[in-house]
Amino acid sequence: MWLTDRLASFVTGLGLAKDKGANVRHIHVPRDRVELENAYRDNWIARKAIDIVPFDMLREWRSWQADEKLVGAIEAAETALGLQTKLLAAMIRGRLYGGGAILVGTRRGLPTDELVIERLGKGDIAYLHVLSRHEIHAGQIELSPLSPYFGEPTYYEVRGTTGSQRIHPSRVIRFLGAPRPEHSTAQSDCWSDSILQAILDAVDQASSAAQHIAAMLPEAKQDIISVPGLSNWLSNEADTKKLTDRFAYASQMKSMFGMLVLEGDGKSPEGETYQQKQLSFASLPDVARLFLQIASGAADIPVTRMLGQAPAGLNATGDSDTRNYYDHVGAKQRVELTPAIRRLDRMILRHALGDEPAGLWYSWNPLYQPSEKEKAEVGKIKAETAQVLANSANVPDEVLAEGVKGWLVNSDLFPGIDKAYDTHSGPLTGSEPSADDLGPDGLPADPDARGNVVPFRRQATTDAAPRTLYVSRKLKNADDVLAWAKDQGFANLMPAGELHVTIAYSKAPVDWMKVAPTWQGEELKVDAGGPRLMEQFGDAVVLLFASSDLQWRHREIGEAGATWDHPDYQPHVTITWDRGDVDLSTVQAYNGPLVFGPEIFAEVDEDWRAKLPAAE
Repeated sequence: MWLTDRLASFVTGLGLAKDKGANVRHIHVPRDRVELENAYRDNWIARKAIDIVPFDMLREWRSWQADEKLVGAIEAAETALGLQTKLLAAMIRGRLYGGGAILVGTRRGLPTDELVIERLGKGDIAYLHVLSRHEIHAGQIELSPLSPYFGEPTYYEVRGTTGSQRIHPSRVIRFLGAPRPEHSTAQSDCWSDSILQAILDAVDQASSAAQHIAAMLPEAKQDIISVPGLSNWLSNEADTKKLTDRFAYASQMKSMFGMLVLEGDGKSPEGETYQQKQLSFASLPDVARLFLQIASGAADIPVTRMLGQAPAGLNATGDSDTRNYYDHVGAKQRVELTPAIRRLDRMILRHALGDEPAGLWYSWNPLYQPSEKEKAEVGKIKAETAQVLANSANVPDEVLAEGVKGWLVNSDLFPGIDKAYDTHSGPLTGSEPSADDLGPDGLPADPDARGNVVPFRRQATTDAAPRTLYVSRKLKNADDVLAWAKDQGFANLMPAGELHVTIAYSKAPVDWMKVAPTWQGEELKVDAGGPRLMEQFGDAVVLLFASSDLQWRHREIGEAGATWDHPDYQPHVTITWDRGDVDLSTVQAYNGPLVFGPEIFAEVDEDWRAKLPAAE
């Protein structure tokens, strides 16, 4: 007697006999080789479901981390053996058939002998051959847990035109598809299921939906003609032929002359009537897209990657789906592919170098390729990090310089910089100059003394006495702004030498030496255009403008301990303290470039306005 425990409802019929899903059971029906091959060859969705993931796992390849000569030898060996292409072919076979393999041929030993990796020498790998599970047959499974080949076949067998050849499992690298639920020792072979085993129904439904929609296209528009007494016309063969010939001629006239001739007035019951019916396809794209999404979800591939199209819809970027997919592929590289080829990698190292040097490793190159803007933003962050480390004096200059060199050489921010480093004969950093030898920018005051050595600008390791802080930049093209202001009707303008932008105004004491040097240098230019407004702050009439560099610098000084007495920081230049009769709503804000000089550090002077020169 079988007892079952399930949810049932006598009111709705849930789980009872009238529930259509009550007797649904999953029955495993293996898909044979012919069906899998036909689907892969004839259905584009099935082919992409098989090919995309292995291709993405291998397309950016990997980077060996070692001495350049060793890396060059390894990469040359991989290229000569066609390793990347062979891995792709083997992984595709594994996903399609449920099993693929790479047969490693060596110049030493027999195929039936165990391949002891430690005995391989330089150039000992003769070939790498890719086989599917149907081309290499597995023997009895090794059940001894003490064997290094536990769970693998005790041997493989390859059948050729001249007979069969047994192969030791140490010479075969397996690639699987969808794992089976039972343990490998309980299986009749060492392989897995095809990826298409579970997803082919979803793939077929997506393909069928597109085919059904395509079949509706010829029926999109139908001509309907009502003929009185039609049954009588069809009662004998002669009249039927007359009727057929008549409408064939009518169709020909409509095609040639764009008109249709009918009998009668088209309204009375005795006359023929004509109408045209059209099918609506408004919701069909959503239906087709739904089935494609289901198929993509079954294959674990985003729709944007499966279809090779940009995401559609308002504010749709697809970045989240793409990054999640890349993270998924990266995880498969680490969790599945790396362990699967670990033995092969050791053979490659022996083949390329003759041994396995300690400390040699590789990493899979990232799949996401940043844009030029993203590269520049990351480069700026890394450069600022290097500057902070240099200022903190926690990292020796020589060590930090080597690290920066490695970053610049390995990035593509500055093409050719690796060769420039090779021709650079002097040290990467110079000796620490004295304070008397440095200019206001932290570099040697004598340009000829700088040579090709750029020392890191370092702050004093001891804290300076805190004091109030006022940081500003003078406006170098003040005359242009004042000329514009006069044209707008403003009077009593600020003197040209006093036009400036305030970056920090901290009444609270700050250790100036904790403020990192500015990255913009002696001049900061705000390009023409962009958001500009005229506003009144108290008695002051100011020109508001946008500058991410000034915003970032304001935050950086704030992180060093500076305070700010206003809710937000908005870069501006004070034009005048006398608005007069000018209506600011009618003023066209200055739209030209704003060029500011170097940063000026000073203590806060709350009586600064009284010391201003006479207005212009």
